[in-house]
Amino acid sequence: FDKLFIETIAHSNLVYAVRGAPVINDATIEDAEYVGMNEIARVVSNGFDAPSTVLSESSEEFRKLFNEADLIISKGQGNLEGLIHENDRRIFFLLMVKCNVVAEFLKVEKNSFVAFSESGFTDKPVT
Repeated sequence: FDKLFIETIAHSNLVYAVRGAPVINDATIEDAEYVGMNEIARVVSNGFDAPSTVLSESSEEFRKLFNEADLIISKGQGNLEGLIHENDRRIFFLLMVKCNVVAEFLKVEKNSFVAFSESGFTDKPVT
């Protein structure tokens, strides 16, 4: 899914970030290269070996790319949990809500697919 989605963006300066180490079912650099992601985007590790992205724990390279990005698409509930408090209008979250706590927080049903940005967070996310 990720590769097909990125191919539709068709931008010359895309960065695809993966986990710093194998965590649950999250992609690693090896996984990204296996599917050819490196042919359509620059593949980097976030430098963090947990099922989330926490900027203070991420690599310097990742933080630099993150800070320079015009738009950030954050995929997955773990990344939501790590990045929601950044209050960054450049971040757009795409995820499936996997637990009741996050469902209540987003005011949606558990197992819903949602897409929203911090700038529109006070409104109900798109499901």
